Amino acid sequence: MTTTNSVLRPRRSPLLTGVMVLYLLYTLVPLAWLLISATKTQPDLLSTSGLEFGSTFALFDNIGGTFTHDHGIFLRWLGNTLLYVVVGAGGATVLATAAGYGLAKYRFRGRRAVFAVLLGAIAIPGTALAVPTFLMFSNLGLTNTPWAIIIPSLVSPFGLYLVWTYATEAVPDELLEAARIDGAGEIRIFLTVTLRLLLPGVVTVALFAVVSTWNNYFLPLIMLSEPDWYPLTVGLNQWSAQATGAGAQPIYHLVITGSVITIIPLVIAFLLLQRFWQSGLTAGSVKQ
Repeated sequence: MTTTNSVLRPRRSPLLTGVMVLYLLYTLVPLAWLLISATKTQPDLLSTSGLEFGSTFALFDNIGGTFTHDHGIFLRWLGNTLLYVVVGAGGATVLATAAGYGLAKYRFRGRRAVFAVLLGAIAIPGTALAVPTFLMFSNLGLTNTPWAIIIPSLVSPFGLYLVWTYATEAVPDELLEAARIDGAGEIRIFLTVTLRLLLPGVVTVALFAVVSTWNNYFLPLIMLSEPDWYPLTVGLNQWSAQATGAGAQPIYHLVITGSVITIIPLVIAFLLLQRFWQSGLTAGSVKQ
């Protein structure tokens, strides 16, 4: 009696292929429209279709105009966004990593209650907390300051949950016990042993935090009234209102070019770190 080991290969499904093609078009066509539109002048933008190039390639002129329009405030918005991302998303990653690891590997009274609160916090949409957060920060006199954006960004329940999931599977309890027997303290174990094992999960949390903070719109909209503190999302929306409202200014091509500039850092971050966040997302999905 002989046995043969055969590799099961998934069958190709025309239906699934068609769905994926439609999804790909749904995702890429708006991006193509944005990139092509960024190369047009204002007149070409209004006289040509979305996926048609204009008579003049004006991408570099549009980029220059974006950074010089309104006394160069776009550069200020870009700096504000980077500030919110570095401090807010960076702090959220650090806190989520430490808290997620502690929740996964330490036994303490109330641990189950903390985990239940964590799951509840994940289920609550951020927009539901925006008004209470505004009222609280208004009473503290922190509205219209960078802290009104940074402090809420430091809390990432979903990031904490991801680290908890990854630490549960990726950090063996036996390794921690061996380090303790060798005389290593808890902080040293966390910094020299745990972080190396948690790196894919930490990068995944960092990317989620960066994207969330970079694309944050509603919270800055209600917290900030001074344009000098706007992030890119709110600032570009203000330009869009100026381009389409009463007494419209001919700056719609700058709005589109600014949108292209806005997405470039996120694309670069995902391309450079994709090997980490892909492995981080699959952590815990397969039992050994």
